[in-house]
Amino acid sequence: MQCIRYFVRLTISNKGSFLQVPHLYAATVNFSVPTSTEIQNVICPQENLKEISWKKYMLFGENYDEDTKDLMVRDMTVVEDFLSEEEEKSLHCEVEPYMKRLRYEFDHWDDAIHGYRETERLHWNTQNTLILQRVRDIAFPPGTPQLSLVHVLDLAEKGLIKPHIDSVRFCGNTIAGLSLLSDSVMRLVHEKHKERVVDILLKRRSLYIMKNTARYEFTHEILGAENSKFGAQIVPRGRRISVICRNEPE
Repeated sequence: MQCIRYFVRLTISNKGSFLQVPHLYAATVNFSVPTSTEIQNVICPQENLKEISWKKYMLFGENYDEDTKDLMVRDMTVVEDFLSEEEEKSLHCEVEPYMKRLRYEFDHWDDAIHGYRETERLHWNTQNTLILQRVRDIAFPPGTPQLSLVHVLDLAEKGLIKPHIDSVRFCGNTIAGLSLLSDSVMRLVHEKHKERVVDILLKRRSLYIMKNTARYEFTHEILGAENSKFGAQIVPRGRRISVICRNEPE
């Protein structure tokens, strides 16, 4: 059945709050008969909202298998403007005094990252604790055991993260990361089917949630400054700090 809520609407008043009930068959309704063109334009527009949303930050390669796109859309999500400018500044100000005492490294233990410095942080100030709790609430189902330490990765302007799959020894099926200071592009490539390539636009102050298929079956990388493009769009890369929450390994 098509979405009747666009022709049948009922508003219920309950102590001053109003509730629109979507699929409701009411005794008293007001009908208007739209034209066929109007029906095409209004029937269930929310069915396309997810598609419109992911197209803003996800770009599939020409040879990506159409049958598996839904899995990637399901398992890789970006929430733009998750942070306000004030919240980004608050997180940055808390980690910066420690990070600036470290030097950028170019020899990662598995050769995955070049031009980086990192730490893990347990205690945060009150404002940032609330921000991170928001991340946890949206990224992990209730009751999911989570790592208490938050990973902070500082990537230099000319740094990059090479293609890799995170070890299952260190975290579970979901990674949720905040992007501070700079836009960047993450590229995911299927480990066995190299033609399955998808680029993810990670805008400054956005939150990405990577889980399941995207987490275990695809390598992921952050493109270096010289290759930082989203389709034909050049994405200028500066210093980038990611603040990452993870669940416990199974």
